[in-house]
Amino acid sequence: MDVNGTQDLPSVTVTPFDQRDPAFIADPYPTFAAIRARAEVHWHEEMGIALAVSHAAASAVLRHRSLGRLWTDAKPVEQFTGFNLLHRNSLLENEPPTHTRLRRLVAAAFGRGHVERLRPWIADLADRLVDGLVAEIAADGRADLLSHVAAPLPVEVIAELLGVPAADRPLLQPWSNAIVKMYEYGLPPDLRAAAERAAGEFVAYLRDLAALRRKNPGDDLVSDLVAVTDTDGAKLTEDELVATAVLLLMAGHEATVNVIGNGVNALMTHREQWQRLVADQSLLSTAVEELIRYDSPLQLFERTATAPVEIAGFHVEPGQKIAALLGAAARDPEVFADPDTLDVSRTPNAHLGFGAGIHYCLGAPLARIEVQAALSALTRKLPTARLAAEPRRRAEFVIRGLRELPLTAG
Repeated sequence: MDVNGTQDLPSVTVTPFDQRDPAFIADPYPTFAAIRARAEVHWHEEMGIALAVSHAAASAVLRHRSLGRLWTDAKPVEQFTGFNLLHRNSLLENEPPTHTRLRRLVAAAFGRGHVERLRPWIADLADRLVDGLVAEIAADGRADLLSHVAAPLPVEVIAELLGVPAADRPLLQPWSNAIVKMYEYGLPPDLRAAAERAAGEFVAYLRDLAALRRKNPGDDLVSDLVAVTDTDGAKLTEDELVATAVLLLMAGHEATVNVIGNGVNALMTHREQWQRLVADQSLLSTAVEELIRYDSPLQLFERTATAPVEIAGFHVEPGQKIAALLGAAARDPEVFADPDTLDVSRTPNAHLGFGAGIHYCLGAPLARIEVQAALSALTRKLPTARLAAEPRRRAEFVIRGLRELPLTAG
């Protein structure tokens, strides 16, 4: 295939789906099944990218060393200085040797016990947030899971991890929400401008926080990122430290809020699975993996070819983009028995929700703890939970989630 999307294989279409169609956004999985049955990789003309839709092809995209994360600045460059700074210096947007150095330093800072230190704190926080949800339901008959639990939980966790003072924490979620919209296709100018404003404000805030931690180190990740050194004495640059902190917030917040939202929505519509969790808390760990698989919070992850690559018989030329369509890979019947069935005891569960290869999510252990804590609190404190109304879904395709998930006590 050439970069214009022409190919001799008749099974490969150029418009496999309309990523803006509300009906598709509501339930993309039948469409994914149909196109996966025709071919493992499809060219999407409008998005300008090839899409790997089988599990094998998506896994190959994530692991192939000639397919990398090659950052291209948002343009015009002078209008996106903050957004581009965050991504040029990000662990996620670099390949070896830069990626190797960054990951080694960040992993060393992470490895100082932060995740286990936070485990009991996260469980207590989840309990308190669900108590608030239950109180609101008792008072009004219904309450939104997103605003009471799913959204504040990961923001508070990342803020605690980074050492952000309590008074400043309300700033974080609006910044993250604005910035991640830039990952969608065809974003209008006003939302692009809002993303840059948020990025600039976040960069300035974190520079100040890093300067404070240099003078007064604390028991937090920013202090450790400031202090960590490589074997040759090298440190993270200030831009790299800022980019790392923002990546942790955006990836940690957006993924966790949507796993909880999408997952509880799935459980509410599969009552027998909800009841299994209520009856048996030992299923929580497998349930977390299944909820990530069943309705993936991140639907698409891009790579760019640095050399000619063939994925499932599909040729990708240098400079051309190909993406793992994670939602499609997660319903592949070649890997998952009864893939459209929600099964909280499913094992093994080879989903790709945390990525694969060198870009496997560094925060996966923390995300698992957060989602499990939320599910544990909900099943213990609100065992009769039911949907109070139809959930409202976000309009975006790449980051899949809900705007509102109203619950009642049944």
